[in-house]
Amino acid sequence: MLNGKKIIVVMPAYNAEKTLEKTYSEIYNDIVDDIILTDDCSSDKTKEIAKNLNITTIIHDKNEGYGANQKSCYAAALNADADVIIMLHPDYQYTPKLVPAVASMLAFGEYDAVLASRILNNGALKGGMPLYKYIANRFLTLFQNIITGSSLSEYHTGFRGFTKEVLLNLPLDSCSDDFIFDDEIITLIMYYNYKIGEISCPTKYFHEASSINFIRSCHYGFGVIVTSILYLLAKLNIYKSKIFDKNAKKLNLSKNLKYFYKKNI
Repeated sequence: MLNGKKIIVVMPAYNAEKTLEKTYSEIYNDIVDDIILTDDCSSDKTKEIAKNLNITTIIHDKNEGYGANQKSCYAAALNADADVIIMLHPDYQYTPKLVPAVASMLAFGEYDAVLASRILNNGALKGGMPLYKYIANRFLTLFQNIITGSSLSEYHTGFRGFTKEVLLNLPLDSCSDDFIFDDEIITLIMYYNYKIGEISCPTKYFHEASSINFIRSCHYGFGVIVTSILYLLAKLNIYKSKIFDKNAKKLNLSKNLKYFYKKNI
């Protein structure tokens, strides 16, 4: 609890057995009211480790995709009456020690969403981000800032926080179930004129940290460009794609009921 706001950390997991416990151990539990993990049908022992750590866990009975995994996280957190929801990858690429800083930026009403940036303070290259990923990140971020009129240092971090109002009001169920969901949610936050803050976050690239391959990275990059163009067309009232349409679907809070969801799995 922070400033009277309930804080829940959510972790979308897929084959995170080697890093989950380390990530969990560094979450500052004095202000975090609950931790919810969604396992997207991992083939390793992620579920068993979550059980041993007594983490509230949702298990997908089939692999549904990174975006769908996040939707389950957010639906579960909102059903648990969270006021502030912080999404942290369980792969230990981002330091969990910054959870209190992200939470405070939201709990005291300064921002509606917060991104933990690997780019501020040159953290990405220092942490071992591959050069081609860094160059792609900088190009895409520049392109997005030009299109949206913003000045974010990066859009593609896996450590971010939201107020419940953002997650309740955005049409997240109309967004992709794949990796491009990450970009769509930030673009929607801008489209609906919510305030976004950033915080510098060190990062670590190592063998066990999750990372999409080159082909999927290219697919994601193309999706970012398309989403940005669709954002501009919607802002200009020229064309509104499904996520910007007035009939776009908000998050279905009962959707996690089809999953195995409780403590001590």
